[in-house]
Amino acid sequence: MQAEAVLISQHGGPEVLELKKIKVPQPQADQVTIQQKAIGLNFIDIYLRTGLYKHDLPHGLGFEAAGEVVAVGANVSHLTPGDRVVYGMGPAGAYTSLRTLDANYVVKIPDNLSFEQAAALYMKGLTVQCLFRQVHALQNGQTILFHAAAGGVGLLACQWAKALGVRLIGTVSTPEKAQQALEHGAWKTINYTQENVVQKVLEFTDQKKLPVVYDSVGQATWLQSLDCLAPRGLMVSFGNASGPVTNVNLADLASRGSLYVTRPSMTHFVNTPQALQAASQEVFDLFEQGKLRVTVGQRFALRDAAQAHKALAARKTIGATVLLP
Repeated sequence: MQAEAVLISQHGGPEVLELKKIKVPQPQADQVTIQQKAIGLNFIDIYLRTGLYKHDLPHGLGFEAAGEVVAVGANVSHLTPGDRVVYGMGPAGAYTSLRTLDANYVVKIPDNLSFEQAAALYMKGLTVQCLFRQVHALQNGQTILFHAAAGGVGLLACQWAKALGVRLIGTVSTPEKAQQALEHGAWKTINYTQENVVQKVLEFTDQKKLPVVYDSVGQATWLQSLDCLAPRGLMVSFGNASGPVTNVNLADLASRGSLYVTRPSMTHFVNTPQALQAASQEVFDLFEQGKLRVTVGQRFALRDAAQAHKALAARKTIGATVLLP
């Protein structure tokens, strides 16, 4: 079997992405082959492309895609050819039209969820499930800060927080993105390009700080995020959009109120097929209940993956971006 795939043979900017013909193996006993219909774009793809996250070269990019099962291995019992499926875990290599991978990473999708919606929802939805239900179990009535609230993860976080009865304060970079976040359930927004984040948080909360901050921006927002936390609050750093957080001074945590910090990886929270299925089902249930709607803000052909990377890195996207083989 042959497929078109985007690969890199060196680290660098979007120009290192190469569209090539590859051979796709038949599924082994515990594997499945998927004809891919839509591929999710995520910031981790950029981290791999630049070399921030290390991986032996050459390699593919992408962790998330939806499509139709075309073949299954002898030991696979939960999937059959013709099933509509999605995955968001496993090794990099989702930027391809056809893929064979471990069946334990793959789950069926509801009939009313399109392939594009699934590719836009799944990995980001799992991320929010882990952040809100496992890393820190949010409670009705809490107020939180969530950076990049108009991104693919952010818009889902706005909706999930509202479903939990949580007041989400979201940071954004433009009035358009602020409106998007509010329409998706954010309680308040802060335009970080024009407003002081810490001051606005205190203004919104009657001078009270927060139990938890979710920060995918990284280096640029590290200290201001800490300054928004109440004593013994939790800083959840789950991304590096502005660069990685380095040289953390533990004294900063003590002086700001004995703060806690975590850098979670989803692979440690959905680390068995059973845990993955349970988390996936919670995402799909909220979608089917109408509490999560999927915003596919941008679509690019797979061959134009470099343009998609440029748009995402420049913060020119709203909601999720999908690549179409």
